[in-house]
Amino acid sequence: MITESYHLCRPLQSKSPFLFSSPHSGSEYPAEFLAESPLDSLSIRSSEDAFVNRLFEQAPILGAPLLSARLPRAYIDLNRSCEELDPAVIEGLERAAHNPRISSGLGVIPRVVAGGRLIYRGKLSQSTAAERIRRYWQPWHERLQQLIAETRASTGTAVLIDCHSMPHEAIEGGARPGSQLPQIVLGDRYGAAAGPEAMALVETAFTTAGLRVSRNSPFAGAYITQAYGRPVRNIHAIQVEIDRSLYMDEKTVTPHAGFADFAKLITGIIASLTSSASAAAITGPKNENPPLAAE
Repeated sequence: MITESYHLCRPLQSKSPFLFSSPHSGSEYPAEFLAESPLDSLSIRSSEDAFVNRLFEQAPILGAPLLSARLPRAYIDLNRSCEELDPAVIEGLERAAHNPRISSGLGVIPRVVAGGRLIYRGKLSQSTAAERIRRYWQPWHERLQQLIAETRASTGTAVLIDCHSMPHEAIEGGARPGSQLPQIVLGDRYGAAAGPEAMALVETAFTTAGLRVSRNSPFAGAYITQAYGRPVRNIHAIQVEIDRSLYMDEKTVTPHAGFADFAKLITGIIASLTSSASAAAITGPKNENPPLAAE
């Protein structure tokens, strides 16, 4: 049994307001979970943000912590509220008010992977769901809250970069005919999760690296940005979605020949963000007792 829900890599010394999380790159699939699913070992990975943690693995060397999931999204979705429980996959639950994520099978314990393929043959018990949340969801969010509070206390502000990947076809499906497809989508809940200076700084880092960037379309940010972004308290949360075709073969879920070069590009972006000039541009007044971001 996997006993920890995350990997945390801290810098030796941190003076940067930036911190990075990768909640969907977990690839440690419990054997009993695989045995119970009708999906094969490749199909079950289709919702995984494969290798995103590796793209950002230099963040601690450059002065910012990196919190990465161990368990896969198909098993527990750390970018959902723990209350987003799906009665279609957990037995004995009453159907709650309409929630588009739950309705589409993408609650905290997902019912489907990409393409609407069912993960389970039947339903899970409520006790199984509760134990999964207690063992894996809660420790992740407790640690993330702690990192945000520590960063804000030491630098005066905190900027969480929540790192994800998006299927290339998802971008194609939402594009206007003849328009250039974004390679990066930055989501700040339309300004609710991050201040304009922080968002502009992150956008500039990606565009300066030569990448095409869009804001909030087709992805504006999910639970993590919504729960933790509090720009009025100098806590900013920005979701970064990266086109998977830039670094991996989506059919085989393997890095392609351009992976190393693209990882170097991401490392350069991290270096730009964690530089002293970037920190000075967004650092706010210090607060020795900052509130937790999920209050």
